[in-house]
Amino acid sequence: MSTSKIQTMAFLLGVTLLGVPMAQSAVPGTADPQAACAGLARLPVADATIVSASAVGAGRFVPPPAPYAPDLGERAAKMPAFCRVEVVATPTPDSKIGIEIWLPLLDWNGRLLGTGNGGGAGSIAYGMGMIEGLRRGFAVANTDLGTAPDVNQTIDHPERWADFGHRATHEMTRLAKLVVSGFYGVESFRSFFEGCSTGGQQALGSAQRYPDDYDGILAGDPGNNRTHVHTSFLWNYNALNETPHSRLSGADLSMVSKAVIASCGGKDGGAPGDAFLTDPRQCHFNPETLTKCEAGADVGQCLTAPKLTALRKMYEGAVNPRTGERIYAGLTAGSENQPLGPSLQGDPDAWPIQQFYPFLWAFGQSFQARTFDFDHDFDRLDAFLSSRLNANGTDLSDFRRRGGKAMIYTGLADPAVPFQEVVNYYERAVAARGDLASTQEFLRLFLVPGMGHCFGGPGATNFGQPFSSVVPSDPKADGLMSLVHWVEEGRAPDSLLATRYGVGGEGPGVQARRSICAYPKFPEYTGGDLSAPSSFRCAERERGSAMPPAARYLN
Repeated sequence: MSTSKIQTMAFLLGVTLLGVPMAQSAVPGTADPQAACAGLARLPVADATIVSASAVGAGRFVPPPAPYAPDLGERAAKMPAFCRVEVVATPTPDSKIGIEIWLPLLDWNGRLLGTGNGGGAGSIAYGMGMIEGLRRGFAVANTDLGTAPDVNQTIDHPERWADFGHRATHEMTRLAKLVVSGFYGVESFRSFFEGCSTGGQQALGSAQRYPDDYDGILAGDPGNNRTHVHTSFLWNYNALNETPHSRLSGADLSMVSKAVIASCGGKDGGAPGDAFLTDPRQCHFNPETLTKCEAGADVGQCLTAPKLTALRKMYEGAVNPRTGERIYAGLTAGSENQPLGPSLQGDPDAWPIQQFYPFLWAFGQSFQARTFDFDHDFDRLDAFLSSRLNANGTDLSDFRRRGGKAMIYTGLADPAVPFQEVVNYYERAVAARGDLASTQEFLRLFLVPGMGHCFGGPGATNFGQPFSSVVPSDPKADGLMSLVHWVEEGRAPDSLLATRYGVGGEGPGVQARRSICAYPKFPEYTGGDLSAPSSFRCAERERGSAMPPAARYLN
């Protein structure tokens, strides 16, 4: 037995002799779980420091405001009592990885849930799965990915780039497992991970680089092709700022999306009157059919020539201007007016601060978006960062061999990570495995009609995924628990049940429910109530998607 295991077992012995067990306590062998929580500050951990360990009463945790979750305080008020452990991991001398681990004081379900982050991270993401994971009974963990307080301040810190790319998530997992073992007095338990966007990158990166970390992985709208998705962000930004008149307004983008839906909606397996596409691959929208107007005309009624040029470039997607090789998929028709889309991607005040940090890492403060060469400069970007950040590997045999299961999902109206990119990753994984049937034994893909980036949108898009404030009572409507049942009971999900709440997807009250089908099946309207899942069937469609990246851009 290793020295660290001996130390941990000695600590466990000390904790579990604190008193007589209480029947409702989640902590074996102690009548005072709060004292056991405080005792975690003495738990021996390598390459890390436990900063604090303290019990938090039910509904007493007050998270800092988060722009992506205006209801975060209301969500936190529903949390049960838990032990909050704050850790700083230092796997290298230049690393400083913030981690939080939450342990239910009552009714632990016997599982660990690692959760993902978003964007460039830099803080603990309380609203991306931690709160609702705790409410489900999981011990939960999250990390700032080592980029606190600001990802843009990590220039000339290559170890922190590797932390962001993959190492911080692994360190979070390693330390969370030690803390869970120390608190509950167990050596064996199931571990799961869920994340979307950057969290989706963390999810796929874990399966590829650290296949022993998790038994089940839920990866949403993954930014795993990291250097290339940011190049797509830069491509769109430059298109929208090519001239002073190139940027499309919110009204312009709404007009374009309405034209797309009018042209293709309800003709791709969806229902009549749908305000979204069910299978965008069947939509061949031609932007040249949009009404053209002169400069100075009313916005939202027509497009000027500079705006139409920008729109065409975004649909085309990032390509190498010298060779014509595709770098990343273009904007999906029907996603134009969704959050994180062109309205934000063209904003010179917000978008560079949020999304250009990889270029600052590779080129320093002198980086200029307008002069970026999508041929030679891009090669330099990849040489600096692809090995540290990207999670494009499709050989998941080690993860599969130990019984791992993974579910990938993505919005079919996602303007940031186009669904084509996700389908192409999945098809490469199928090719690496050899066939679809054996791939689906451990890896399944779910495409969500009408969902934007990770959540929201005009479709039925809530299935208990990260960012959602809902903990569904029906396991079929809970993507995370569907994954748990697949791992623990062998029940592979053929579909998930998604819900739209309130008008436009907001507010209380169920407005509609629809099935999300395991690819290559898509929902198909068969008649009847548009809001009932029984009015749709999962029908198998042709596999694949357009716009596959060139092989050189899958590093």
